[in-house]
Amino acid sequence: MATSLNRRDWLNSSERRSRRKPQEGRHRADFDRAAEDVRKLKMRPDDDELKELYGLYKQSIIGDIDIECPGMLDLKGKAKWEAWNLQKGLSKEDAMSAYISKAKDLIEKYGI
Repeated sequence: MATSLNRRDWLNSSERRSRRKPQEGRHRADFDRAAEDVRKLKMRPDDDELKELYGLYKQSIIGDIDIECPGMLDLKGKAKWEAWNLQKGLSKEDAMSAYISKAKDLIEKYGI
């Protein structure tokens, strides 16, 4: 009987995989490539660009912010929190698309 449960679970998981949108995997690959390329920029983007990129990245990976705002003495942590919080409500897929677009803009602007 345990074998049939495992087989049923396997069938359910393979059915779920077959229902995924074909673009979903490609979209994630584009996102991963953009995240990698941004690290290779010839020049460092300005702080506002970096904060926007950070917020979109966190929203893409985790979704809506799930931590409390850091204390006022943690300036860097607070800036990151605010950047992520600005993306609140954006779906992971939309955040990925926005991240890819922003990364392309930065690559065009700064080169790799």
